[in-house]
Amino acid sequence: MIVYKFGGASVKDADSIKRLYSIVSNSKENLIIVVSAMGKTTNKLERIVALKMKGSNSYHEALIDLMNEHIKTMKELFGSGNNAIFDIVYGIFAEISKQLEDYNDNNYDFIYDKIVSAGEILSTRIVSAYLSVAGIKNRWIDIRKHLKTGSEFREGTVDMIVTENNIKKAFDFANDNIYVTQGFIGSDSEGNTTTLGREGSDYSATLIASILDAGKVILWKDVDGVFNSDPKLFKDAKIMKELSYHEAIELSFYGAKIIHPKTIKPAQNKNIPVFIKNFKVPDTEGSVIRYIEGFRPEFPVFIVKNEQILISVTPKDYSFVVEKHLSRLFSILNKLKIKVNLMQNSAVSFSVCCDKMESNKLKELLSGLKNEFRVLYNKNLELITIRHYNDEGISRMLKGKQILIEQRSRNTIQFVVK
Repeated sequence: MIVYKFGGASVKDADSIKRLYSIVSNSKENLIIVVSAMGKTTNKLERIVALKMKGSNSYHEALIDLMNEHIKTMKELFGSGNNAIFDIVYGIFAEISKQLEDYNDNNYDFIYDKIVSAGEILSTRIVSAYLSVAGIKNRWIDIRKHLKTGSEFREGTVDMIVTENNIKKAFDFANDNIYVTQGFIGSDSEGNTTTLGREGSDYSATLIASILDAGKVILWKDVDGVFNSDPKLFKDAKIMKELSYHEAIELSFYGAKIIHPKTIKPAQNKNIPVFIKNFKVPDTEGSVIRYIEGFRPEFPVFIVKNEQILISVTPKDYSFVVEKHLSRLFSILNKLKIKVNLMQNSAVSFSVCCDKMESNKLKELLSGLKNEFRVLYNKNLELITIRHYNDEGISRMLKGKQILIEQRSRNTIQFVVK
């Protein structure tokens, strides 16, 4: 059995879904097909939720526009509209509209998960229906009934004991050899929809694969594999044909966009190889992540994270930064769900580098710190990470940059620069 995971770009329109069909039709294995929301649907649903929370009725128009995009794709796939999928999709959008109209609370994370998760339900319904029309028998599964998490909305922690039991029953291959289901989403014990964090669909795929002892996972994306740098930024980016689980985890931790940080561990636990391949040219070799003892790539790996914020705090009494100060700082960061990309401390100051955050969240962070600390911060910075660095690579990445923080270990060097 194999798990295929198709990202948003690989189901963004009718042509892409037809290409998905072509890939699936060439497989002779039992398949679980995990699908993300179509194209930029997740971003658009996020905007709809934000408009609703701001009290703007313009979310109605944005929702209609999104529905029309899906209807356009379906007409190109199914024709004039006689297929039952049209009623299903209209019903999903009607339910989204009702949920938004009825919602009067202030719990942003709760309504976010309820609304944004609809992107995966829509895409998998459409993909499943198209495969059926094209002659590929399959079964659609609502993963929310089986993948159970805690009630940490937008960052659900999977209940592995319950989920493992549920997944084995849902995907038993007794009567079906192809299943279509969602990535990114689950539900808590009360049945409330939860999400696993942005880009969590890859994690869903490897989690299901691990539970069911899949032979391999193929992540179908719009790139040829894992590169040693972002091909959009570096014309000489090189494909890494293979890399170890450990190296993939390190790269994801430092911000490599091709792999979600939680994706690799489930596959590593069961020694399941993970392939990254381009859905536009499925016959290309791509990259594989697997167990390789003593792995070291042939060349340095460059990771650049833009729109970073560097926040530095100093106790107002100029005392040494000790455990109680760090505890207070990380308590605030945890409460606001702010993830730290780099940290550095001296005797009397402590600095953290984080992704750009919403202005209200930054204000809340600064407000929580100001009573105990003097706070300085810089916006619009870059965090540069070089794995397996050399002098040439460092010089190349720092040309014309001003270094604010530098950290160096045996295999990794990082710079916060402007």
